[in-house]
Amino acid sequence: MAPRGVPEAHKERAPKKLGFAVITCSTSRSGGSGEPDISGETIVELMRERGHELTMRAVVPDEESRILEAVLGALKVADVVIITGGTGISRGDVTIEAVSKLFEKDLPGFGELFRYLSYERIGSPALLTRAAAGVRGGSVIFCLPGSPEAVRLAMESLIIPEAAHIVEHLRRG
Repeated sequence: MAPRGVPEAHKERAPKKLGFAVITCSTSRSGGSGEPDISGETIVELMRERGHELTMRAVVPDEESRILEAVLGALKVADVVIITGGTGISRGDVTIEAVSKLFEKDLPGFGELFRYLSYERIGSPALLTRAAAGVRGGSVIFCLPGSPEAVRLAMESLIIPEAAHIVEHLRRG
């Protein structure tokens, strides 16, 4: 069912199957610690349940150059790039600062809506939530917190319902 006020016909032209790249930013997980990547697994599970394809998966440290390298690689093989982790407010959280340099156009509504949905669930700590989205070429890029609950919220409420619609707009030129 389409969100309020958006006719189903408006989304009919959208592709039914998209290629997803999933990048987890975590210094501890990228070092081979064996810690499970629950947020990355959640993204993969949810996108596959909706019939989409995983085209790339990576775990990189919270370092700007490594994040940019992974995202640029992902843009070559994916319609949707989702980065989880490294979005906090500590000095070492550089995902949004790194990735936003790649955006040709910013999608500020994603972060705004995500914080609103987070506020409904967790209250005032949502103030600390940083999330971003933008487009580059024919792909959409989403930066999510590393929390599995945050990932599930973003995927189920925003990304899965709108990713194909966004890509369809990008393909129109």
